[in-house]
Amino acid sequence: MAEIIRMPKMSDTMEEGVIAQWLKKVGDEVKPGDILAEVETDKATMELESYDEGVLLHIGVAEKDAVPVNGVIAILGEKGENIDELLKEIKAGGNGAAPTEEVKEDEPKAEEKASETKKDSPSEKIDTSSINAALITMPKMSDTMQEGTIASWLKKVGDEVKSGDVLAEVETDKATMELESYDDGTLLYIGVEEGDSVEVNGVIAIIGEKGADFETLLKAHKQESSPDAASEKEAPKEEKTEEKPAAKPASKAEQSTETSNSGSNGRIKASPLAKKMAKEKGIDISLVKGSGDGGRIIKKDVENYTPAKAAAAPEAGRAAAGVGQESFREEKVSQMRKVIAKRLAESKFTAPHFYLTMEINMDKAIEARKSMNEVAPVKISFNDMVIKAVAAALKQHPNVNSAWLGDKIRYNDHVHIGMAVAVEEGLLVPVIRFADSKSLSQISQEAKTLAGKAKNKELQPKDWEGNTFTVSNLGMFGIDEFTAIINPPDACILAIGGIRQTPIVKDGAIVVGNLMKVTLSCDHRVVDGAIGSAFLQTIKNLLEDPVRLLI
Repeated sequence: MAEIIRMPKMSDTMEEGVIAQWLKKVGDEVKPGDILAEVETDKATMELESYDEGVLLHIGVAEKDAVPVNGVIAILGEKGENIDELLKEIKAGGNGAAPTEEVKEDEPKAEEKASETKKDSPSEKIDTSSINAALITMPKMSDTMQEGTIASWLKKVGDEVKSGDVLAEVETDKATMELESYDDGTLLYIGVEEGDSVEVNGVIAIIGEKGADFETLLKAHKQESSPDAASEKEAPKEEKTEEKPAAKPASKAEQSTETSNSGSNGRIKASPLAKKMAKEKGIDISLVKGSGDGGRIIKKDVENYTPAKAAAAPEAGRAAAGVGQESFREEKVSQMRKVIAKRLAESKFTAPHFYLTMEINMDKAIEARKSMNEVAPVKISFNDMVIKAVAAALKQHPNVNSAWLGDKIRYNDHVHIGMAVAVEEGLLVPVIRFADSKSLSQISQEAKTLAGKAKNKELQPKDWEGNTFTVSNLGMFGIDEFTAIINPPDACILAIGGIRQTPIVKDGAIVVGNLMKVTLSCDHRVVDGAIGSAFLQTIKNLLEDPVRLLI
């Protein structure tokens, strides 16, 4: 059955996208994960992936043309499938759902399915044209996002909502972002509770005219969804009701303090970052006094909070009770960790990795850094010097600054260096753009700013999109040497070890040298051993004679 491909919401402010380039044409076979097109949003040019398998039967938007979010851009289906009726409905302003009448007109094959269909959904399409309300669905807030978690609701059912109001805070795979409303009206329905996840384009709320029949709207939406999808959505709900009673118990003292810091709906008003910091520090968030808008608890409130001495007593009692007993705790996998697992597994098992390791003498780099930091406006690190050297080397070896796209290889003329940053939930890779044209001081300043935003979960999509090469440095953690998994869509990633003093032979004598090991992980579909080796040799020459970095 034909599937409609719609324009996804690729950033929190995106209202329409421009098809920069189609990478597939009508008649091409498409598999899940294939890149259909490049889409220019208000913040970046991003890749539009297919989540379905089939043949590209129709392209509805020409290159350089714009289409609003959720607008139809293509149709996938089986080879030779007739989509004339679907196209007529789309042109007439319909939503593109397959007409239910086709089930009746189908061959006797459908008789078995007909009995099931009658039980699960009505035969006639539900008319929602008179209902003055709109579904709010989970937007695609990053190029890798497949689902989002509602960190907190900032509105409750019955609240008046205006366009631009923040409805909720959503935890994606890379950051916690605000979900804005694009409509005016009353919040009639909330479909996802705090802490629960929903897939991209899943219904999370309904906004409309007070008293609007939103239940019919939900029924119509459910009717349009496939029966398989509906059954999948019902299963987790049963689990939720079983889990919740165990998580609810709280002392009377906790309940009384919670009401002092909570809004009219009883929810504690605190930013996701404040909640996370309080959890890490073992602080009861309800005891913290908020200094934000309306008493909202923010980061600095948790940082400045001094817990009472009495709070330590229960912890000591708990520790004593646990001696000699087996115990464990389980936590839901965060959105970030889910995506890290998925993307790195795909990279490791689909891209044929090979590794090249080289030692670099950092004696002159140490001297140069010391001299530069005497006059530099910001403190320059060895990592900054490596990023600058990598950027310069990529301009000399453009084959390394590339990406595998299945049926073609992309060679990037621009140099955007991804910088791996360790955070509590996993790993983020903010991007230093046009690193080859920036000075060491500029790279240092930008790296520090991006690392700070990553650790505070303040990165925006423009901060992590578009990398053409990635650098991962574990030298500051005492690691001498390691191999890294390639960060898609890059063809290579450079792993940086620590600088250690080692005996070396210099001018026929054994002296102490400061050596640093680097390992280049390469996608063998794009980069061969000779190309990778030449690239590493250029980096070695630049760092062993850092004056070249300034030219």
